[in-house]
Amino acid sequence: MNPIIKEITAPQLKNDLPAFKVGDGVRVHTKVREGDKERIQVYSGIVIARKGHGIHESFTVRRISYGEGVERVFPVNSPMIEKIEIERESQPMRARLYYLRDRVGKKAVQVKEKRWVGLISATEAAPAETPAQS
Repeated sequence: MNPIIKEITAPQLKNDLPAFKVGDGVRVHTKVREGDKERIQVYSGIVIARKGHGIHESFTVRRISYGEGVERVFPVNSPMIEKIEIERESQPMRARLYYLRDRVGKKAVQVKEKRWVGLISATEAAPAETPAQS
């Protein structure tokens, strides 16, 4: 990218967003204006794609609503995004999860979740010994 453009757009970039990736379950809090009132609306689903870089970066969130798949594209640096919460982390094997569009039911939200293995020691994992019965 051109360094001049990078310098101009630098103040518009958001730095307070969590590090989420494709396959993560997220809740996106967006500002919605209705007339002269403003409220926060939450959209939750699975991130199926991240595109672009810098000020043009966006991500696509997919969810199932009343049996129908719904996708919404959010610009990462939009002032209309209040915050992004990560509900669950995953270990996808692809950069884009477009294959979820063809799935129905529980398989439409199944992405291999991240497993936390090796966090407890062997002594904690072993079951406690029971006293011998006489």
